[in-house]
Amino acid sequence: MSALPAVTVEVEDHVAHVVMRRAARGNAIDLELARGLRTAARRCLDEDVRAVLLRGEGRSFCVGGDLREFSSFHGDALKEHLNEVTDALHEALRTFLAMDAPLVAEVRGAVAGAGVGLATAADLTIASADATFVLAYTGIGYTPDAGTTWTLPRLLGPKRALELLLTNRRISAPEAADLGLVTAVVDPGRLQEETERVTATLAEGATRAFGATRRLVLAGLSGGLDAQLDREARSVAEAAASPEGVEGVAAFLGKRPAQFLPTRSEPA
Repeated sequence: MSALPAVTVEVEDHVAHVVMRRAARGNAIDLELARGLRTAARRCLDEDVRAVLLRGEGRSFCVGGDLREFSSFHGDALKEHLNEVTDALHEALRTFLAMDAPLVAEVRGAVAGAGVGLATAADLTIASADATFVLAYTGIGYTPDAGTTWTLPRLLGPKRALELLLTNRRISAPEAADLGLVTAVVDPGRLQEETERVTATLAEGATRAFGATRRLVLAGLSGGLDAQLDREARSVAEAAASPEGVEGVAAFLGKRPAQFLPTRSEPA
């Protein structure tokens, strides 16, 4: 275990900055980093967090699993170790997807394997023009994890998802944007500025409405139209009666910007 934590979380102005800090290893996911992401995701459930920015320290966002660590285990010990890693990583993903606060991923450099899973789990994925994406799993005889077999078919369709998963073709950031894997591509020198601007804007928005919207979209991916219409009807009625809905309509009618952030007299 390193002297510094593999993942840090700092909350400033209602934005949780989650940073993977294994730059020397390309932020490869070992057990410590997986557990760090799980702890960070749980911290992001706190009410003071209204948006989350996920990034990797150094030149790469995340190169996937730490094969050097994995290769030190064999047989049943390897299976047990990988179960521990994926349990922690997948719990982190479940928690990030369940929270009200929207998740923004800042992506640069190499994005491989589970790194693709982390990047595509975000609501908004903003990539540097020099970023590259590769699934890589089957190239080493592994099968996918980090939700990639769930997210990729929904983003790309099953045929294109299988192409990337089976051939391990490396794609550029512009192609990733064309395919729908990332939201936007920006100049490397502007990446941090742009992701922080977007996340700060989201942190000023209607957090509970964001959370309900995220859950509606996720539910709609696997449910039928009738059930989805019922979910939408219940959700919009609840949102309209909420403090956010009341403030939003009052601001619209009053021709002023909505103030969704809590005041000093309210709980954070």
